Amino acid sequence: MDAPSWIELVEHNVARFGDLVAGIDPSHSDIPEFFGHDSGWIDRFVNFTIESIEGRIGFVKFQSAYFEACGLTGLSALASGIKKAKAAGIGVILDAKRGDIGATAAAYARAYLTPASAGGSGDFEADCLTVNPLMGPDTLEPFVECANRFGKGLFVLCRTSNPGAGWLQDKMTGNRLVSDRLADLIAAMGANANSASRLNAVGAVVGATVPHEGRRLRQLLPRSIILAPGLGAQGGDAAAIHSLRGSTPGDLLIPVSRGLTRVADRAISAEDYRALIIGRIDDFKAAIAYDYLGNRAIPA
Repeated sequence: MDAPSWIELVEHNVARFGDLVAGIDPSHSDIPEFFGHDSGWIDRFVNFTIESIEGRIGFVKFQSAYFEACGLTGLSALASGIKKAKAAGIGVILDAKRGDIGATAAAYARAYLTPASAGGSGDFEADCLTVNPLMGPDTLEPFVECANRFGKGLFVLCRTSNPGAGWLQDKMTGNRLVSDRLADLIAAMGANANSASRLNAVGAVVGATVPHEGRRLRQLLPRSIILAPGLGAQGGDAAAIHSLRGSTPGDLLIPVSRGLTRVADRAISAEDYRALIIGRIDDFKAAIAYDYLGNRAIPA
């Protein structure tokens, strides 16, 4: 049986679990002591987190940098975590923000979007990948081609959540903002990729911290899925995040990483930590709940 496409995963999992995405950013200083101090802590943390969210959240976002920082042990944990999440039916977003020219971009696409049966290694094959467009449209083409061929998704940086994003993304080029030009590019690439679907597989990263910009960009991205980081630790407003929604269920995915897994008391037990994560999931889901029928927020 063929694996579901990214769009099929989004439609199915949003309908079942909502649009919250669990971010896995393994930082040893932010998690409980019971995971230990040997090199296997990262694998234990990833497994624990996936087991805690299974049946509650439909998507997971692995931040590649944290795994790379742990060397081969971290990369092994990333590969096994991707496989574990997929086996549980959880949609996998790999947050790697890759982008380069020509053959190098094609190699990245082969690494993260190509099944082993088609020449990829299979170790880091995700359902969706974040990419950086700022070297130009040609650097996106290998990713888009690979996504189309294998039913994958992309999130292209458009207007990000970091404080310094406006230094470039809010600048005018001619009579358009850089972020608006990026939105036009994303919308065009997405429409060309899968014109038959209600949602485009080529989506945009628009920070939850910039709802005013997000409202404007949503008008330029009517069929694109927006990934909206920044809720929780970065200060994004759960009430304002609805400005990034369109009219189709699944067109907004909202990742929360540290807000789900970080602890102040590192002596917390495994049982209490699991209960804490589940409680936070419930709280975030209630805060962002939304009814697309009539575009009304559902009261918590």
